[in-house]
Amino acid sequence: MVEENNELTSAGRRNFLKLAGTGGFTAAMVAGAAGVLWSSEAVAQMASEEREREKAADHIMTIATAYVLGASRSYPIMQLDLKENIQNATNGKVYVKLAPGGQLGAGGDLVQKVQSGTIQAAQHSISNFAPFAPAADLINLPYFCGSNQRFTNLVNSSAWKDEVHPKVAEKGFKPLFYVVIDPRVVAVRKGGNAVILPQDLAGVKFRVPGSKMLQQYYRMVGANPTPVAWGETPSAIKQGVADALDPSVGALYVFGFKDILSHVTFTQAVPDSQVYSCNLEWFNGLPADVQQGIEFASEVTSQQNLAKVPAARSYAMAELVKAGVEFHALSADQLSVWKETGGYQRSEWDPFKVELAGSMDVFNRLEEGANTQSRYYVHDA
Repeated sequence: MVEENNELTSAGRRNFLKLAGTGGFTAAMVAGAAGVLWSSEAVAQMASEEREREKAADHIMTIATAYVLGASRSYPIMQLDLKENIQNATNGKVYVKLAPGGQLGAGGDLVQKVQSGTIQAAQHSISNFAPFAPAADLINLPYFCGSNQRFTNLVNSSAWKDEVHPKVAEKGFKPLFYVVIDPRVVAVRKGGNAVILPQDLAGVKFRVPGSKMLQQYYRMVGANPTPVAWGETPSAIKQGVADALDPSVGALYVFGFKDILSHVTFTQAVPDSQVYSCNLEWFNGLPADVQQGIEFASEVTSQQNLAKVPAARSYAMAELVKAGVEFHALSADQLSVWKETGGYQRSEWDPFKVELAGSMDVFNRLEEGANTQSRYYVHDA
């Protein structure tokens, strides 16, 4: 009977989230969505059910992201899936409060909130994670794990878990899982020319984030790195302050760049990598069975994410093509030119390897992890 009740509870939760996924959801947002899709009576009932789930839980887990819930069609950030999986895997002992769309901040602000324990968990990019947990910045080494498969191999390897996760834990974080979106691309503003080889970047004002590693890479391949805050990037591209940028295709669509771009090239240098980090002290204070439930739910969500990557990319690409954007895939010979010009094998990157990994021996072990096929397959652009 207890098992039957648990199954019914899980089924109810799944049905609720299926409805919520079509409109955008957190418990606090249900009323706001009411006028769009549901009757006020239905919304009130669902909100009541969520309050009951929250009341019945032993632990509340706030998970914040910078993305609206509807972004998952082209940018599979997996927040609804993670909520459902954690609540189900812990048998309702954990209630997950989602705070999407930058409600509690974005980027480094969210990382800081997790580290301080203001919130329990958040999704953010590896680039935003690196200032707080520098070892994770190894992921941004050009061509080290730029393809989806190499990135997946690396973060699931024993080398990554043995060598990098303890360094991350020292900073107060527990990585729940890494989100595969797609490799970063080279996207050129309207009126610009396609970028096929590094020489095509000569003199191009290339928008970069605060990452010193990405700034050095684009300098090595001939561009003029131009640091611009992410929130200011659309206007910078429109006004010609920057000529090009490098998010994934999904991010270009989600953040509204489709009408201001002309060309997009898949260079596969660096992944548009995201991570869900959790406050380690909060996690360690949970009962063992709840910890195991959260870890299991995170692994399940990670596998669901891998399955969604191709469809998300296809949708984003289709929308950009409709807006007149041209896409370019590189040949093996063309890719080799990029790798030779700015890839991680070059000696210029050795100081980064030693600083972030601790030694060349450790870095070599991590490289072996990236080169070794993991038990998970993911489609590459």
